[in-house]
Amino acid sequence: MAVYALTGFSLVSLLSFGYLSWDWMKPSLVADVPTDPMEKSLRPAFTRPPHIIFILTDDQGYHDVGYHGSDIQTPTLDRLAAEGVKLENYYIQPICTPSRSQLITGRYQIHTGLQHSIIRPRQPNCLPLDQVTLPQKLQEAGYSTHMVGKWHLGFYKKECLPTRRGFDTFLGSLTGNVDYYTYDNCDGPGVCGYDLHEGEDVAWDQSGKYSTFLYAQRVSKILASHSPKEPIFIYVAFQAVHTPLQSPKEYIYRYRSMGNVARRKYAAMVTCMDEAVKNITWALKKYGYYDNSVIVFSTDNGGQTFSGGSNWPLRGRKGTYWEGGVRGIGFVHSPLIKRKRRTSWALVHITDWYPTLVSLARGNLSNVPGLDGYNVWPAISEGKESPRTEILHNIDPLYNHAKYGSLEDGFGIWNTAVQASIRVGEWKLLTGDPGYSDWIPPQTLTNFPGSWWNLERLTDGLRKSVWLFNITADPYERYDLSEQRPDVVRTLLMRLVHYNQTAIPVRYPAENPRAHPDFNGGAWGPWASEDDVEEWEGIGEPLKSRNKKKKCKICKLRSFFRKLNTRLMSNRI
Repeated sequence: MAVYALTGFSLVSLLSFGYLSWDWMKPSLVADVPTDPMEKSLRPAFTRPPHIIFILTDDQGYHDVGYHGSDIQTPTLDRLAAEGVKLENYYIQPICTPSRSQLITGRYQIHTGLQHSIIRPRQPNCLPLDQVTLPQKLQEAGYSTHMVGKWHLGFYKKECLPTRRGFDTFLGSLTGNVDYYTYDNCDGPGVCGYDLHEGEDVAWDQSGKYSTFLYAQRVSKILASHSPKEPIFIYVAFQAVHTPLQSPKEYIYRYRSMGNVARRKYAAMVTCMDEAVKNITWALKKYGYYDNSVIVFSTDNGGQTFSGGSNWPLRGRKGTYWEGGVRGIGFVHSPLIKRKRRTSWALVHITDWYPTLVSLARGNLSNVPGLDGYNVWPAISEGKESPRTEILHNIDPLYNHAKYGSLEDGFGIWNTAVQASIRVGEWKLLTGDPGYSDWIPPQTLTNFPGSWWNLERLTDGLRKSVWLFNITADPYERYDLSEQRPDVVRTLLMRLVHYNQTAIPVRYPAENPRAHPDFNGGAWGPWASEDDVEEWEGIGEPLKSRNKKKKCKICKLRSFFRKLNTRLMSNRI
């Protein structure tokens, strides 16, 4: 008990006695009535459509940038953010696939069927093909479109690949995480394969090159071969700083005094990524793009504290719906911004980039109704109020239901055992199991105090299924107001009910052994035949085949591959 008490005192002391230096007590900058994101009057009066560079980093924690008080060196990000607009009320999703899908479609997960977990390498699943993607809209507007980096939106058939979803070129990985040098990825014991692709081909010749450098060099090459007179969109999705923790030795040496090994390697990866952004910015200037460019920087989810990341002083981590999992690092840097060098507290979500960037490109949004995003360029460039007043963080009906949740606790209108979270104005509601809920300072010590993890387990064990916070007044989620304000809880539960009525069924099919890289030349890549596509396309469970004989043949084939896969795995283990 004494250990827990001391730990609690340390936490309160850090939160209360000057450790934090940022001013979170800002007025809410949201409008009462949402503005139509397709309203023509919101389009910028640029002479030419701007070049758009969207940089997305992987698993970078909220604390892990210089201008948030980090001990990690990020001079390029600090300078670009200082000269542009810092987004300090910016939200993303807690894990990889959801953030990427919402960026590419401008829609919440509940509207694409991807509201549960991520797309696994062996799942016959991908971003729904009926969705018109952001690069497709930019192509319509006359843009050359290029992707460099991590896809993670499915690849079981060729129609799912980046080059079939709106990108003219692609260099990167299709799965969730790969070795930074060898590009190998194992989806379980013995299920390993190579994952670096050039267009729709396997890029075997690029093995051995550190991915952060490789991707930055590819961006420079694209810019060098393109004309700055023609608009270009480059989506740079670094795999950094996702595990495995790998970095060139010279970057690790800079942090040799950092006792925690994971934090040391992680810091090196962040600084290396920062230099890659510097090289991309330099290329924009060298080849004549910069003066008519818009650079957007965003993280994809909160940092993983087990792997060196830090979201301090926010609560929670990657994979949770606490602020540490969903509040992102974000900024916009552009000579075209009217009010530069400032911090914006306008409410912005990752779905907003779709209508914002299409509007910047003078594209047509009239044929993509039902977007969940808003055009937030006036809020970013001119300091106007954000058209966004609420964010549905997610509703996941498949996630493990909270033990103590019930329909009764949800006023008879919502089962609080279901994992869900929503932000409306200044209020944030969480139901079900939001995930690990501790506040975790940067792990700079050699042996991180075990008492913090004990406190984390204690807070997770509370018999609750509903939390309510005033995020403007309490950004660290310390004071649960669910019992004091049942009226607000009920109002936000009604919003969840409203959104849930618009949700489509979850797409989360079972894994298929035919996806094993050994059946694809040793690399991860499209594997489904026409028969597989007919049977597996759909929602959750495989669809029943109309042809019983065909179904029987598929079943026998699947059984054969399952047995073969078991033998292969046994040999590798």
